[in-house]
Amino acid sequence: MSKTSVAAPPGRPGKAAKRNGQSVLPDRQMAELAGFTRLRHPGVYAELHTTPKGLRSDQIDPLRRRHGSNEVRHDRPAPAIVQFLATFKNPFISILLFIGVIMYITEVYLADPEEGPDYMGISTVGAMILISVSLRFWQEYRSGRASEALKAMVSTTVSTTRQMGDTVVTAEIPIEQLVPGDVVQLAAGDMIPADMRVVRAKDLQVNQAMLTGESMSAEKTGDPVARLEPDRILEAGNLAFMGTSVVSGSGTAVVVHTGDDTYFGAMTEGLGTSRPETSFDIGVKKVSFLLIRFMVIMVPAVFIINGLTKDWSQALLFGVATAVGLTPEMLPLIVTANLAKGALYMSRHKVIIKQLNAIQNFGAMDVLCTDKTGTLTEDRIVLEEHLDTAGRLSADTLRLATMNSVFQTGLRNLLDGAVVEAAGPDLVERIRREHGLVDEIPFDFARRRMSVVVNDGDADLIIMKGAVEEVLSVCTSVEMNGVTHQLTPGLLSALDRLVAEQNGLGKRVLALATRRLPAAPGDTRRDYSTADETEMMIVGFLTFLDPPKDSAAAAIEALRAHGTAVKVITGDNELVAETVCGKVGLDVGSIVTGAEIDRLDDDGLDAIVGETTVFAKTNPLQKARIVDALKRNGHTVGFLGDGVNDAPALRTADVGISVDTAADIARESADIILLEKDLGVLERGVVEGRRTFGNILKYIKMTASSNFGNMFSVLVASALLPFIPMIPAVLLVQNLVYDMAMLTIPWDKVDRDFVEKPRKWETRSLTRFMVIIGPISSIFDITTFALMWFVFAANTPEQAALFQSGWFIESIISQTLIVHIIRTGRIPFIQSRASLPVLISTGLVCVFGLVFPFIGWGQALGLVPLPWSYFPWLILTLTAYCVLTQGVKVWFIRRFGGWL
Repeated sequence: MSKTSVAAPPGRPGKAAKRNGQSVLPDRQMAELAGFTRLRHPGVYAELHTTPKGLRSDQIDPLRRRHGSNEVRHDRPAPAIVQFLATFKNPFISILLFIGVIMYITEVYLADPEEGPDYMGISTVGAMILISVSLRFWQEYRSGRASEALKAMVSTTVSTTRQMGDTVVTAEIPIEQLVPGDVVQLAAGDMIPADMRVVRAKDLQVNQAMLTGESMSAEKTGDPVARLEPDRILEAGNLAFMGTSVVSGSGTAVVVHTGDDTYFGAMTEGLGTSRPETSFDIGVKKVSFLLIRFMVIMVPAVFIINGLTKDWSQALLFGVATAVGLTPEMLPLIVTANLAKGALYMSRHKVIIKQLNAIQNFGAMDVLCTDKTGTLTEDRIVLEEHLDTAGRLSADTLRLATMNSVFQTGLRNLLDGAVVEAAGPDLVERIRREHGLVDEIPFDFARRRMSVVVNDGDADLIIMKGAVEEVLSVCTSVEMNGVTHQLTPGLLSALDRLVAEQNGLGKRVLALATRRLPAAPGDTRRDYSTADETEMMIVGFLTFLDPPKDSAAAAIEALRAHGTAVKVITGDNELVAETVCGKVGLDVGSIVTGAEIDRLDDDGLDAIVGETTVFAKTNPLQKARIVDALKRNGHTVGFLGDGVNDAPALRTADVGISVDTAADIARESADIILLEKDLGVLERGVVEGRRTFGNILKYIKMTASSNFGNMFSVLVASALLPFIPMIPAVLLVQNLVYDMAMLTIPWDKVDRDFVEKPRKWETRSLTRFMVIIGPISSIFDITTFALMWFVFAANTPEQAALFQSGWFIESIISQTLIVHIIRTGRIPFIQSRASLPVLISTGLVCVFGLVFPFIGWGQALGLVPLPWSYFPWLILTLTAYCVLTQGVKVWFIRRFGGWL
């Protein structure tokens, strides 16, 4: 669901709920959902055969068998047989099938009765189809399974209450295991795991943008709705839908529909969950269509020239075979193999790739935006001090802070854990025994504070904890030495100095405030809200220490050395951000705050964002604006975040990066998951992303330049020769053998200088490379034509087989040898040597090319053995070809400043 835009499917009869005029859910499900909105809580539980304590353990399995796993069908990979059949949809396989049909007609069905049918050509084409389809299916099937396995390593869970015998247990379970009737506890940051009826809500705000397109969050309550039209089901205030997310607050909900029966499941039925094309996707597509356009021009030309001067049936076969030779039919397979290899390699280094195509953006990333906590710091929060307003250690401050952390049910974090750990089990137990939770005002990222209300004797005590500035903004008094004073400007300045002193030591400071109100009479219960967070009394401060990581400075330097700038976007204040960033080697410079960003329009933000390293006190929308401004400035931006407030920026970035311990919405929004929140892990992933991209680029450049050169050779030969220059079946064999050797490219090495800086897709550079390097092969193809024509007298139709055999050997060996020159900007074999798999595969192709005309298979296709006097000429030709290509490569690098 990350970074996915979902459109409704076309309308179908019998549907009722509509979105943009299109039907979504069946009438029965719509009526069922609408019915649940009108029920009171007892009716909701009764209808779903559950209770406020959740389902009984003996109910789970029958419900799962009935409703299936809580997954949307489209998200699961297709069965193997469907994937296998889908490989035949490749246009290049269609060309091979067409060639097979033509060969059957000409060589079997219309064969000369005296000579009998010839099955060799059609058998060769059939073998090519089977090998190509099988290889592609196996690679894509393995890649798909590997991708699913990697995704499974990062599972999303949900807090569910169930009855296990006589015990009521609330535990985290994978969302796939939810069934209708499950009782789910919701908190800020949670993904809504199914379509649910809310039965309890406390300031529960849900982001429904993926379903409604509305950017504003929707408030949810547990109250029944008097009347609701079926086609306005998304407006129900007591329903929460799969795929949406909790922005703030907390609540309890009961699962109504799961999996494909959900609103989201109905919307995605029969549809692909599309994501925007990356520059890499567009680049590969441009290259493919460029070569196909050449093919569309070349094939008719070759067919007409050969048909007018030779035999029309052979001309047709040769023209179509030429089309196969000119198109990169293995390109999808090679790209998939490279990406899958890169993803598996990264997984062994604690980097999980959710979207394979994100690997290229990972390597192209030249700006990494990251939070401070956990990446630059140890993410090991400890409560350093609990101070009163005079800056002295205070047991009362610790007691109040512990009450706040123990009783809150919303968004828990490491700070709460540090408070509870510092308090110890005895204090926690005493607090639970002496006090009870009356109400809660959950945390949200606009207020940046949260409050709990506990009973304290005959009064209700509001205990607020949060960011200093936001807490002080609602305080009118201060407790000093046990005495309450009005919060005068002088006292406020003294508190600010105390906080600044702690910030300067690299500590994060939270403020603590209280307000005492009369308890509600009798058994009545008062509901509290943000309106009650006024006239608070500041009572103390909590200081937390998260020391900088020892590895952070080295990782930042390594990223900088690889051309990736690191920018810190944090919710902390300027002093803490400056202290920590300075300790890890970042050039802090001028810090820009969220308040300053709000005063800037897009043009103003664009002007400063490139020169700013640290952004402090930012909210979620400001983070996303910063990322968007960097993208407008031409950067490929990665964003590393793990909180609810990071989700908008993760979606905005070119590559969203999160960690396996992140909030649900952050993990779902990310393309890449780190199993360890460490910039060192990230730096290794960036290098592997560039290596993967480099190997993909190698194949594309090798194939594009080779095919471009072959176009000229085929045109010249077709125009000048009295016979077809290459046997169609032999041309197909050559193409298949070469492409099979290229399957080892994912295991090749990449030169160090290639991974030292970000690499973006440049179609213009690739076209220039193809036009300059490609025709070099035609020069030596033409010299081989002249050699066979004048030296070996292969200049008549009777001697065509000798000519074709000579060109076959020169063509396949030169095409394969040149791989070693194109794969590197250095001197091949001396300064840069290919990996062992590439050396072996290309060596085997060369050996195959030498012996093929001498063995039965080659001779059955029409080739003949060559005289030994041919091979000195071959060595001379290949040597000259390699020397000239290396020379042009050196000139190309000097002239255009790069190779791959």
